[in-house]
Amino acid sequence: MNKKCVVILSGGPDSVTCLYWAKAEGYDVNAITFDYGQKAKIEIETAKKITNELGIPHKVIDLSNLKEIYEGVTSLVDESMKITSDFSDSIIVPFRNGIFMAVTVAYTIGIEANTIFYGAHADDEPFYPDCRRDFYEAFEKAARLGTDKNIVIYSPFSDIPKSGILKIAVELGVPLELTWSCYLNGPVHCGKCESCNNRKKAFKEANIKDSTIYIN
Repeated sequence: MNKKCVVILSGGPDSVTCLYWAKAEGYDVNAITFDYGQKAKIEIETAKKITNELGIPHKVIDLSNLKEIYEGVTSLVDESMKITSDFSDSIIVPFRNGIFMAVTVAYTIGIEANTIFYGAHADDEPFYPDCRRDFYEAFEKAARLGTDKNIVIYSPFSDIPKSGILKIAVELGVPLELTWSCYLNGPVHCGKCESCNNRKKAFKEANIKDSTIYIN
């Protein structure tokens, strides 16, 4: 069995835990991170730091020209749009995971792997179509049809809430204090955006001490 995989790594607690999970499962882990023109460039540096510490091969792919498509669409890219404290359409990056997966499929084949993992979870499903099991299973089928390869695309946390992922992270020894969730660029978490609020809530629900530094 081919145990070589690629983890789509954003630098957030979900994807970093997915990285550690794949390693614990005995996979030969590779990571890929995307610059899609996001405000929070610090998440890319976070991903680099974590993969360096683990000695995992890591590709950072420059798709920053996507900013031209996403301006006026999502506040995660457009500097003129305010990032909200609660979920809103303005924090959705349309088909982002689809774009990332398409590139990752090509990379996966290039390194003779066949498995792709990403950190979508149960709390994402109601809000983000490209985090749903139906989506990634359909994408897996498309990848197989488009490559004639036995590509596997899977999220190990599909049925687990964010708080459950944090519990797994603690068990795996994930350095949660190094992960980045904020939609802004730092140097510390803003503590006000929707993603920071979700991070705070998950730590509280998991009953895990949150050592993250927040401005608010």
